[in-house]
Amino acid sequence: SLGFQDVLSHGRTSPVASYKKLQGWSSDQNKWNEKLYPFWEEGDPRWKDCWKGGRVTAKLDTDSPALVGSNVTFVVTLQFPKCQKEDNDGNIVYERNCTQGPPASQDQQVYVYNWTEWIDNCGWENCTSNHSHHVFPDGRPFPHYPGWRRRNFVYVFHTFGQYYQTTGRSSATFSVNTANITLGKHVMEVSIYRRGHSAYIPIARASAVYVVTDKIPIFVSMFQKHDRNISDSIFIKDSPITFDVKIHDPSYYLNNSAISYKWNFGDGSGLFVASSSTTSHTYTLQGNFTLNLTVQAIIPVPCRPVTPTAPLLTTAVTTGTSSNSDSATTVESMEDNPDGGCHIYRNGYYRTGISVVEGILEVNIIQMTSIQMTESQAENSLVDFVVTCQGSLPTDVCTVVSDPTCQVSKSVVCNPIIVTDECLLTIRRAFEEPGTYCINITLGDDTSQALASALISVNGGSSSGTTEGVFIFLGLLAVFAAIGAFVLYKRYKQYKPIERSAGQAENQEGLTAYFSNFKAIFFPSSTERNPLLKCKPGIV
Repeated sequence: SLGFQDVLSHGRTSPVASYKKLQGWSSDQNKWNEKLYPFWEEGDPRWKDCWKGGRVTAKLDTDSPALVGSNVTFVVTLQFPKCQKEDNDGNIVYERNCTQGPPASQDQQVYVYNWTEWIDNCGWENCTSNHSHHVFPDGRPFPHYPGWRRRNFVYVFHTFGQYYQTTGRSSATFSVNTANITLGKHVMEVSIYRRGHSAYIPIARASAVYVVTDKIPIFVSMFQKHDRNISDSIFIKDSPITFDVKIHDPSYYLNNSAISYKWNFGDGSGLFVASSSTTSHTYTLQGNFTLNLTVQAIIPVPCRPVTPTAPLLTTAVTTGTSSNSDSATTVESMEDNPDGGCHIYRNGYYRTGISVVEGILEVNIIQMTSIQMTESQAENSLVDFVVTCQGSLPTDVCTVVSDPTCQVSKSVVCNPIIVTDECLLTIRRAFEEPGTYCINITLGDDTSQALASALISVNGGSSSGTTEGVFIFLGLLAVFAAIGAFVLYKRYKQYKPIERSAGQAENQEGLTAYFSNFKAIFFPSSTERNPLLKCKPGIV
C-alpha cells in the first residue's frame, strides 16, 4: 500500500531521516487511502479528464525567508480554466457573457460543478455512499467548523518528512513555526483534490522553495535629494543620503524585541549606533566606499527552568558565525534576569559599495529678459533666462512651461549643453500666447539634477524692457526642495512644478518678473560673486 511519502514526493524516493516534529503535522510514513484519494503519476491520461473545460493549475507562494523561530506562511491559489470561477457557495460556475462558456440566458446560471446540489439532494451525511467522504487521506475526519460542507477542495502539504492536511475553497493559507526546522533551503509541496461522487479527484500539484535562516533578513533603501538614478549606487558629495532599513518579519516575531542598528559608512567617520531604522549620512569626499550595517535584535523568550541546586550561571550556545570580520558571532543567550525574562540574540548584516561624485546641488534663475522683436517677428514672445548652478557642470537642460497652477504642462524642451568653465548660461524660450506661465528649469548631468521655478506674465507684442517678476527659488525652503526631488526620482525625470496662485502675476504690462529679495537676505556674501558682473554667457 502507498504511504504519504510515496504520494507527496511525486514518485521520488528519499531515505528515512529523523526530523524534529512540527506542531500539528504528521509523519509521512503513515498510510495513504488510495481508494478515496487516487494517486496518478505525471503523464497519466486521467489528468486530462480530471476537470471539466480544461486543466486547473495551482500557484504556491511563500513569505520566506523566515528567521528561525518565526512563522513562515504559504498561500496556494487555484487558477481555473478561462471563464470559470468559484461562486459564494463554493460551486464552480461559468462567468456570464464569457465567450468561452456554453450558451446560456442571462437569467440562467450554468455550473461547472454544482456541489451544493449534490449535498442537498443526498442529504450528504444520510447518503450511504458518501458518508465516508468526510475524511482526509489518513482517515482523520474533517473538522466541522461553520461552512465546512462548502469547502470542496482538500489540500495536503508536505515538507521536512511530514504532512499537513486541510479543507478549503479555491485558495488556502496556513503558517508553520520554524523553531524545529533546520536552517537552509527546503521544499514545500502541495497536492489538491476536488470533491467527486465516489472519491476525491486529484486536480493539481505545486511546490515552492522556502528558506529558514538565523540571520535577520534586512533590506536597505537609499535616497538622495538630487540623485538622478538611485539604483546605480552613485551618490553626490556634500548632500545627505537617507538610509531606510526594512526588516522582513511578516509574522511579527520581532515585535517585542529591542533592535539596534550599527552603521559603518566606510569613510573614516567611525561607528554609529542608532535605535531608529532610518538614518542619514553625508559623504564629504569623492571616491568609493563600503557601507556595513549590523542589525541586532534581543528577543525575549521563556527562561529555562533553574534547579535549586544549580549555580546561577549564564550560558551561551554558539549557533552560527559570519564571515564578515565586522560581524559578531550569532549567539543564543539564556540568562536568568531579575524580572524572570530570558533572551535570544539574532543579528542581520548588510554590505554594499557606494561611489561618491561631484554633482549639481542647486540651480538659480538670476535674471529674465524680454527680447525686442520687429513686428514681423511679434507672433512669439521671446524670453532669456540667465541661470547659475552650484556643484558640477551640467550636460543637459530641460524647460517645462506650465499653466499658472504649475499642474498642466504646455511644452517641454530639452537640449544638450557644453559648459567648460563655470555654471552660467542663458536659456531662450518662446511663448506663443499672452498669459501667465509657470517655468521650471532643470539642469542635469549623468548622476544628478536640480530644479528652479518661476512664475511670469507674458502680454505679447514687440515689447522690450527690464524683466521683473516673482521667483521661486527651491533652495530657500528645504521642504519644497525635498518634495521636488522626491517627485523627480519617482517619475524618472518627470518635472513636478511648485504650485503658485495665478493672481500673483495678473494686471502687469509687458513681460514682467519681480526678483525675490530672499536670496539677498539669506546669502548676502554671494553678491560680489554675482556672475552678472562677468561676460554674457552663450544662449541655449
